[in-house]
Amino acid sequence: MVDGVDAALADIREQPHGSRVVLVGGDGTVHRMLPALRDRQAEMGLVPMGSGNDLARAMGVAGRRWEQALAHALDSPAAPMDLGELRSNGQHLPFASSLTAGFDSAVGARALRGPRSLRGLPRYLWATLGEVAALRNWPVALHDANGSLLHDGPALMASVLNTPSYGSGMPAVPHAQVADGHLDLLVAGRFGRRATLAMLPRLLAGRHLSHPRVRCHAFTALHAQAREPVPLAADGEDLGPARAWSVHVLPAALRVVPARPFALPSPSHG
Repeated sequence: MVDGVDAALADIREQPHGSRVVLVGGDGTVHRMLPALRDRQAEMGLVPMGSGNDLARAMGVAGRRWEQALAHALDSPAAPMDLGELRSNGQHLPFASSLTAGFDSAVGARALRGPRSLRGLPRYLWATLGEVAALRNWPVALHDANGSLLHDGPALMASVLNTPSYGSGMPAVPHAQVADGHLDLLVAGRFGRRATLAMLPRLLAGRHLSHPRVRCHAFTALHAQAREPVPLAADGEDLGPARAWSVHVLPAALRVVPARPFALPSPSHG
């Protein structure tokens, strides 16, 4: 697997600057190719074949037959899309869809180990129920670029979304846009097992943001400091735990081939 990833990265880095590269896969495939895509300033078309496909949903190409998706990826115009960047332990790691911290990272890691017979949303729901049984909260302080305190205390999760959904279509931040020049923090305070189970139907319906212990903040830079290591994952790929990290938006950092033009930024964030 590693050899295949390395070979694909090498192939992309051999292409002329500005070339169009078509990836066949899901969020994890895109995540692993991002460094090479950015290095070559490549345009990215996507044929969605992953288990999550949340970036494909945001691009409007999810659910297409592979023949249709390939033709679109090859021939349609590209548009700039924002990325996020995780900075932790001296590393700068770009991501396209999400950077999760806490409960949803643990769910993602469990989903990767899940039964092969389960794919997509059922696999994530199976993993979610498993993590509820081992539920924990992580004390963390979150500040934005201006130093304003966004959260300080136990959190079930403190995740960042570029796309409206994660976890194979769960509408975590339904109003998120991938070309608006900012990212969205989704933070849930202290939750117990019963409250977490009660929250799941609201999350699946996109009605969780009205819960008093769930908040959403738009930001361009975010700084996190935890009292103990918190599990992190980028685009569903396990990154291991960290006690301190920051997240920054990279506006218009990647050109992709969407099904339709992306919405323009609102005046408040333009």
